Amino acid sequence: MKNIVHKILLFLLVFFAGTIVRAQVSSFKSLKAEIQAVQKQLVPDKRVALLNLIVDTLKSPVIIKGETNLPEGKMQILQLLKTKGIQFIDSIRVFPDASLGDKTWGLVTLSAANMRSEPDHATELVSQALMGTPLKVLDYYNGWYLVQSPDYYIGWLEGNGLAHFTPAEMDSWKKSNRYIFNHITGNAFDSPNRKSGTVTDLVLGDLFEVVAEVKGFLKIRLPDGRTGFVRKQDCLSWNEWTNRNPDVQSLISVARQMLGVPYLWGGTSCKAVDCSGLTKTAYYSQSIILARDASQQARYGEHPDFNEIPNLQPGDLLFFGRSAQRITHVGIHMGDGRYIHASGMVRINSIDPKAPDFNLSLQKNLVASSRILNSLNTEGIVLVKDHPWY
Repeated sequence: MKNIVHKILLFLLVFFAGTIVRAQVSSFKSLKAEIQAVQKQLVPDKRVALLNLIVDTLKSPVIIKGETNLPEGKMQILQLLKTKGIQFIDSIRVFPDASLGDKTWGLVTLSAANMRSEPDHATELVSQALMGTPLKVLDYYNGWYLVQSPDYYIGWLEGNGLAHFTPAEMDSWKKSNRYIFNHITGNAFDSPNRKSGTVTDLVLGDLFEVVAEVKGFLKIRLPDGRTGFVRKQDCLSWNEWTNRNPDVQSLISVARQMLGVPYLWGGTSCKAVDCSGLTKTAYYSQSIILARDASQQARYGEHPDFNEIPNLQPGDLLFFGRSAQRITHVGIHMGDGRYIHASGMVRINSIDPKAPDFNLSLQKNLVASSRILNSLNTEGIVLVKDHPWY
């Protein structure tokens, strides 16, 4: 009799223990699903924000770890755990990382610095940042810095291409006598003479301080403190650049000056570009910051009917892909159906089937268009002078 009672009690113990375990597993699966839903809501595009979390439910209390540049996102996740009565250990790092101290800003010191997907030269080139571009510095690892550019794109930049600043030092830089290099490519020299030695190469869009004017040259100070001389006629003052009205023909002219420039995945400078890098460069010449990738650029601005060429205006962006939700390419409409784009190299084609430069392979996949200049200072289309980082 005792054996029977013992077996019954043992069965009941195992049954209820299994029920509790199954309930816990189900509860933790539900919890992870809810956390993923919050992540997706707060970070619909992982290229421009980070909320990378892992929930370790094998330990008690539960450990939640990961990293984010969204403090409010972390608080929302932790509040979810508290609401459910779950005991947890908070191991989430919030960027900028504390190891950076107060040097949480930076300026690019190279004419065009590479941003990669991971802190390693062998990884994907995701974008580039031009000299003098203000960057948020988020993290450090083995000589590389995780940074965020003014279009909010996130990537790893090697330390020798970055000068570090405190918020107060960045405020001083904003008040300095800044100029932009307004020529496709060029050099800064070590004396006011084009035959003298080179301090650095320059590309359209590079920013620097001017400390003096000498014989038709500007004496400039780069973000890392180096000095050099640039022809004044190749530059625009900050006020000239940011206060003039954006001009469609000028931005098309910039794109045309880049004809033949090679295609480079991740490139956003006049040295080499990808398709959205070309559109960014052309619009940046008019002091307009566009989103980084073609699929992002397609979200913003007005969206004219692209099925009829007369509906399109010069400067409109034309998007190509499998569908409006799967965009892979972008070009700038020049008028009459012709567009300039980076495909192998910067080139001109047409969406008109009767034109000699009609591109059949792309025309089959023309899926969207965007008009930029009527939507300045709306999401994804920001004037430099109104961007808080500048």
